[in-house]
This record gives sequence, C-alpha cells and structure tokens, in this order.
Amino acid sequence: MKKIHQVNLDEKFLSSKVGFTGKLLQLQVDTVMLPNGRKATREIIKHPGAVGILPVLEDGSMVFVKQYRYPVGTVLYEIPAGKLEIGENPDECAPRELSEETGYTAKEWKNLTSIVTTPGFTDEVIHLYLARGLTKAEQHTDEDEFIDVVVFSPEQVKKMVLEKDIFDAKTLSVLLLYYLSDEIVN
Repeated sequence: MKKIHQVNLDEKFLSSKVGFTGKLLQLQVDTVMLPNGRKATREIIKHPGAVGILPVLEDGSMVFVKQYRYPVGTVLYEIPAGKLEIGENPDECAPRELSEETGYTAKEWKNLTSIVTTPGFTDEVIHLYLARGLTKAEQHTDEDEFIDVVVFSPEQVKKMVLEKDIFDAKTLSVLLLYYLSDEIVN
C-alpha cells in the first residue's frame, strides 16, 4: 500500500499502550503530536489484515456468501473473505478462504488492489482478488461460521447493488473495480 506523507498533515507517534487484546483484534491507544504541536489520543483497532475474493464463473455469474453479521445485526451478501493468519501471505490466504467458505477452487487469480476499511480507527487492510476458472468442491467452514453460498448473474448483482441489498464495503469496492475497469480485471 502506497504511503503518502505531508508535513502539515502528518502526526508524530509519541507513545502507545494496549487497552485490550482479544481473539481477533487488539485495541491500541497511542499518543501523537499533531501538526500544530498539540498532543492527541488515537484509539486504534489493530487487525492482522484480510482477503476478499470475487469468484466469477465461466458464464459471468458471481459467487457470494450470505451470512449473519452480529455487529450490524443483519444477514449480508458478501464476497468470500477472511482474515490473514499470523505470517500468512495474502496470495496464500485467498485460495484457502475461497475453498473454506464456498468450496470452490480457482485456476486463475488476479490481485486487484488493497483497501483500508475504516482508517479513522483501524489499520485493517483487505487485499482484493478476482478468481476465475472455478471448480466446485465441498465447503468447509470454521465451526463458528454459518454460511450459505449463492450465485448471481451480473444483472442480478447490479440490481442488488442499486436496490441496496449489497452494502458491504469490500464487496462494493471489488464490484466497482470489476464493472468499471476492463484493464484491471482482464
């Protein structure tokens, strides 16, 4: 990910402490020096990073997962995704997550981009991939995951986005790239 620095906007790190450590993430509380010389506190959710995959079948249909997301209290349509294990490369994580969540494997992979999810409070980066040449096998989710695999035509996906049935940020990001940029996805 490209980092941009600008002296009149950059904040200088002064100190840090851990506020909470959980199974998935950690809360870090940093003290920083602002460009105007004042000190401020930054609460950061530390996240190991993740991958998201847009699986596209030969006929152009797309494979999504449908699952309940407790923090937002609703079922979402999303691209298959998952967190990086410690020391895991995103290029290794993407095929693993696609297989676990959907049962599909892919012959063709393209790393499209990396996105920051909510940079106001987390360092999470999601690496987005396009997967083609799909073969269906058996889904093998984690014991605490309950996921339905659904397939939609490109027309259905567009309609679902416009009708706000798909509103997950990583999914919208990868769909934007897919629909707007032939140079990236081809």
